[in-house]
Amino acid sequence: MKSFMRLIGSLSYVWLVLGAISAVVAQLPSPVVDSAGAPLEAGVEYYIKPAITDNGGRFTLIDRNGSCPLYVGQENVSGLEGLPVIFTPFLEGETVIRENRDFKVVFSAATICVQSTAWKLGETDAESGRRLIVTGEDQNQQRPTGNYFRIVKAEEGDNIYNISWCPTDVCPICKFNCGTAGGLVENGKRLLALDGSVLPVVFERKA
Repeated sequence: MKSFMRLIGSLSYVWLVLGAISAVVAQLPSPVVDSAGAPLEAGVEYYIKPAITDNGGRFTLIDRNGSCPLYVGQENVSGLEGLPVIFTPFLEGETVIRENRDFKVVFSAATICVQSTAWKLGETDAESGRRLIVTGEDQNQQRPTGNYFRIVKAEEGDNIYNISWCPTDVCPICKFNCGTAGGLVENGKRLLALDGSVLPVVFERKA
């Protein structure tokens, strides 16, 4: 009888543990999916392109003023040009990119600038008042919030998202002036910037 009761107790404990695990899994944000409907994987190369074809081409590095650093922007026209990026989640152990979770994004490319091609929140453009997205490493070693972005599900269409900057996983106690990324045309170049029009995007896995 005692052995039977111990067995019942053990089974009850197992069910409690499984229930707790299921509850945690259920609370996880949904994975971001690519244009084929597959979850975005960490360490895999993807192209980012506008969800609407007349809003420029794939994301790429932009030489804004003839010197380093390079800026995040788009090809002027849609097509096969552009540079792939690699996503790295902020949370250790994550293998997919999830909605509303912080990640680091780096262009998979070599440049003439001796610096990282990681995206970083940059300076405010004097004319438009919008914050630009540049490349390089945030020099704040304790909280490098400038290098972390998020993907938010767009209201329109399937597999369509917005890219935002609001790194509250990196610093939950910080107060941020969060913003969503959109295009900014300057001297014929398409830059990526916060605080203005929003650019819905899709993610295309590199073949």
